[in-house]
Amino acid sequence: MLRAVRRHSSATEELQIIAPSKLGIENVSKSFQSASGIVLALDRVSLNVAEAEFVCLVGASGCGKTTMLNIIAGLEKPDSGTVLADGKPVTGPGRERLVMFQEPALFPWLDVFGNVLFGLKLKPNLTNKDRRDVAKYYLELVGLSRFEHANIHELSGGMKQRVSLARALAPNPRVLLMDEPFAALDALTREQLYGDIQEIWKARRKTIVFVTHNVREAACLGDRVLLFSPHPGRIQEEFTVDLPRPREINSVDLAAHATRITKALKSIGQAEAIAAK
Repeated sequence: MLRAVRRHSSATEELQIIAPSKLGIENVSKSFQSASGIVLALDRVSLNVAEAEFVCLVGASGCGKTTMLNIIAGLEKPDSGTVLADGKPVTGPGRERLVMFQEPALFPWLDVFGNVLFGLKLKPNLTNKDRRDVAKYYLELVGLSRFEHANIHELSGGMKQRVSLARALAPNPRVLLMDEPFAALDALTREQLYGDIQEIWKARRKTIVFVTHNVREAACLGDRVLLFSPHPGRIQEEFTVDLPRPREINSVDLAAHATRITKALKSIGQAEAIAAK
């Protein structure tokens, strides 16, 4: 009887650019039980995300943006509706769709290199040498090669988020889901990371869904910006940002797009306030 032979990937194969996923969300609803009753977080939300598209979700706190991201990731299940990745139902977490959270969530007992290496445990067919080569590549990609042996507590907030980004990219997912990853950083660090994430997105061709409260950030990064309204969470408006890349956060053209989006966001807030009276 012949024994099946496990095929090992190589670092070269692992670093190849793979086809990004397209996402299809159809009539997704999600509710939660709270002390005051049932809260409808999402109400029949539908959207499509093309392969290698960068889509930003914007809205007030409690409008369901993060819930939507968690459902796409497979971390939560919708009450109704469907989520498809490349035409296949999303039924749980998978290494094709990885999440980068607002907090870096790094392991303090591991150094920078060890944290990025940890993410590659999701790739069982790689040799130890291949894993190390892949980790080194992504640390170089995020500009942290010189700090691979640094302890986590020695890093600035921006450097920690770079490590978190490298760890999320290392398993080579088709979809990167980013939940306000730059919200806690100072303005200068954020601006540097805006340029970095655009370059990385261009180099690695990922489908990215990005949650933010920052309208300028959304206009700077997104191909499209989707505005969510709260109570319940619904997509109220969509904006296409057709500016060339790389984009500068303080550019006049970008400011014009951000102004349009901000006006729409304020209108949603005013309508919500009137409805609450």
